[in-house]
Amino acid sequence: LSLDDVGFSRLYRTTAQDLVVFFARRTYDAEAAADLMAETFAKAYLGRRRFRGSTDEEARAWLFGIARRRFAMYVRRGKAERRALNRLGLERPQLVEGEYARIEELAGLDAMRGTLTAQLDRLAPAQRWALELRVVRELPYPDVADRLGISEQAARARVSRALRALGTALDGVAAIQR
Repeated sequence: LSLDDVGFSRLYRTTAQDLVVFFARRTYDAEAAADLMAETFAKAYLGRRRFRGSTDEEARAWLFGIARRRFAMYVRRGKAERRALNRLGLERPQLVEGEYARIEELAGLDAMRGTLTAQLDRLAPAQRWALELRVVRELPYPDVADRLGISEQAARARVSRALRALGTALDGVAAIQR
C-alpha cells in the first residue's frame, strides 16, 4: 500500500468518519473532535513516507496510533496543538451546525453524557471531589491531597478509582452503540 497523494486521499475517505467518532467519544466535544481529526491527518500526511505497512488495515492502525498520541497531547495540554496544521498552511476546518450535530449523533454523545452524569452522581463524595480538583480544576496531586487532607497517594487512588468507574460506565455505552 502506497501512501502517495492518491493513497492518502483514499485513507482519508475511508477513515475520517471513524476517526472523528473516536475523538468525539473521548472529548465529548464535536469541535475538538474535528480539530483533532484534522491534526491527526496533517501529522500523518507529514509522516506518510515513514509508513511501512502494506495493507489498508495496517494504514488504519498506523493512523489510529497517531490519533491516540494526538489525544494524549490534547489531554495533557488541555487543548489540541495546531503546529502541524500551521506547517501545512491549512486553516482549521469550519463546521456548520448540521455537521456538529452529525458528529454528536455518530458518536452517541447524548447517551454518553447521560451515563457520565449518572455515574458521577453514583461516585462517593470523596472520589467526586478528588476528581473535580484534579481533572476539572487541573490541580497537581500534591494540591489535591492538601485540599482533601490526605496523602498524595490516597489522592491518586481516589482519582484513579473515580476515573475507572467512569471509564467502565462509558465503555458499556460505547459497546451498546456498536
